[in-house]
Amino acid sequence: MNKKHKQRLSIILLMLLGIGATVALGLTAFKNNMLYFFDPSQIVAGEAPTDHTIRVGGMVTEGSVQRASDSLQVKFDVTDYKHTISVEYTGILPDLFREGQGIVAIGQMQEDGRFLADEVLAKHDENYMPPEVADSLKTKPTKTDN
Repeated sequence: MNKKHKQRLSIILLMLLGIGATVALGLTAFKNNMLYFFDPSQIVAGEAPTDHTIRVGGMVTEGSVQRASDSLQVKFDVTDYKHTISVEYTGILPDLFREGQGIVAIGQMQEDGRFLADEVLAKHDENYMPPEVADSLKTKPTKTDN
C-alpha cells in the first residue's frame, strides 16, 4: 500500500467516525426529548416513569378544581373514567380550561403519586380532542358497568 492509499484510507475512516458520532449524538438528543403520553390508568398501574417528562391526558373531573387564593397554584383531578390522578400546576391556565373538558398536561410524576405539571393544554374547540386522549376515553364504562 503506497502513501496515497494510506492517506485516503485514513480520511475515509475519519469521515466514518465523524458520521457515526454525529448519528449517535442525534439519536441520544432525540431520545431525551421524547414526550410519552400516558392516561391515568397507565399511571395508576405504575407504567409512567418518575424521572422523565411525560404528557398526561384525560378529562378534568367535575368539582375537583381548587385554586389557591394567594398564588397561581391550581390543583385538579384528571380522569379517563377508570382511574383518576391529581395534578398540580402553577401558572395561568388556558382560557378553555374548565371542569368536564379534555386536557393534556406536560410535566413529571412525583414519587408520592402527584403529577406536577409545567404546562397545561386545553382543547381548542368543541370538536377537537388530542388523539391519545380520545383513544383512552373510548373505553369509558357506562352506568350499567358498575
